Amino acid sequence: MLSFTICLIALVVGYFTYGKYVEKVFAPDGRVTPAVSMADGVDYIVMPNWKVFLIQFLNIAGTGPIFGAIMGAKFGPSSYLWIVFGCIFAGAVHDFLIGMLSMRNNGASLPSIVGKYLGNKAERTILIFSVFLLMILGSVFVYSPAEILEMFGGTTAMWVVAIFLYYIVATLLPIDKLIGRVYPLFAVALLFMALALVVVLVLKWPSIPEIWDGLGNKAVATDPNFKDQLFPCLFITIACGAISGFHATQSPLMARCMRSEKMGRPIFYGAMITEGIVALVWAAVSSYFFYGNPTPGYSLFEATKELGLSTSAPKVVYLMCEDWLGVVGGILAVLGVVAAPITSGDTAFRSARLIVAEALHFEQKSIRKRLLICIPMFLACLALLFWQVDNPDGFNIVWKYFGWANQTLAVFGLWAITAYFAREGKPYVITLIPALFMTLVCSTFLFVSYQAFGMAEMVGYPLGIAVMVAAYYMFRSWHSRYKKYNVEK
Repeated sequence: MLSFTICLIALVVGYFTYGKYVEKVFAPDGRVTPAVSMADGVDYIVMPNWKVFLIQFLNIAGTGPIFGAIMGAKFGPSSYLWIVFGCIFAGAVHDFLIGMLSMRNNGASLPSIVGKYLGNKAERTILIFSVFLLMILGSVFVYSPAEILEMFGGTTAMWVVAIFLYYIVATLLPIDKLIGRVYPLFAVALLFMALALVVVLVLKWPSIPEIWDGLGNKAVATDPNFKDQLFPCLFITIACGAISGFHATQSPLMARCMRSEKMGRPIFYGAMITEGIVALVWAAVSSYFFYGNPTPGYSLFEATKELGLSTSAPKVVYLMCEDWLGVVGGILAVLGVVAAPITSGDTAFRSARLIVAEALHFEQKSIRKRLLICIPMFLACLALLFWQVDNPDGFNIVWKYFGWANQTLAVFGLWAITAYFAREGKPYVITLIPALFMTLVCSTFLFVSYQAFGMAEMVGYPLGIAVMVAAYYMFRSWHSRYKKYNVEK
């Protein structure tokens, strides 16, 4: 618990120190924002700052900082360090700067930002990649809350249909009609859940693994069937609680609703730090569930005695909330856990609609134009959803592909920001280091993970390093040409 406490304090300190430094480097000013200059009553609408923060937090939260942290906690206390360092130096920086660049470019979506700073080929790649990711994410964020709601009654398929119908309505309506009114309430429920669990953690003060007990892969030592390598799999498993490419598709949504650039750090950087706190809380709770001393939490429940580390993330959420917070508290907490993925899912579809509309130059004030984009998108997602329901391992398969695709999208976002800083003569090292690290993570995962190519580590790790080095030299080559061109010009 000391490790958890230190890491919790570190996240808060990171917001007030490193977050302030990154804000100073970018230098927000008093220029007119797209919410004011491009107001259309649908997607570009000025909303109060507190509401924008809560919506941003709920949009980016999803199941990532909860389910990802639960699955990441299996690796041991190394998960704490990734959440803290990943969040402060990579994730919050990524979310803040993508949001700010979106405001500086008329509320542009991620592909347009990437295209401006990395070129047209990169823009086309990210256009396809981001829409594909958002479709996967939308289906994951329908299925995972449906699985939790099934515990209260009904079938998974029934809840899938109900949630998906809600998605259709939320995606098409103006952002202030449903999202602006309901999401702040759901965000409060999610924050209540995290706060309540922190209180119980402090009162119980369970004996759980500490950072100084060792940072090795604890799951491998406990369960011989656990195949994931700590590197790079931990950094793919815990995504939204540390850094997530999905967030780069969400920050532009709120960039279109902010009256002032100067609220960027509290809203974008602050929402990511808040999400990191939620992830850290669930990592600690899950450490108790998997590795509590002298008795792991899973051994106290009949439903999980035999499952151990194999217990699904939704089941961990349900059992721990009900056991620690009682029936009423458990229902409120589970409501927050259910609301987070549902609300992230519908904004995923909203982002996909806007990205496609931007690429096709379709105005979105007309409901007919919105439907032209949404109908094919919804039909494709429905097919994927029902495949998940029929396939016993469907959720796990989709989540694995989502995890890698999500972090790869973050790689492109980080490189785009790095190129922006380099062009502006700003200290680009603050995003270059995270960009290189995440390039290494994603390339190595492809080479060594049994979920991908499954190469021998002595082959896969050097290949991952080679990709990272190649990316660095490509950047250096581009930067040299860019500086030379501007000197000659």
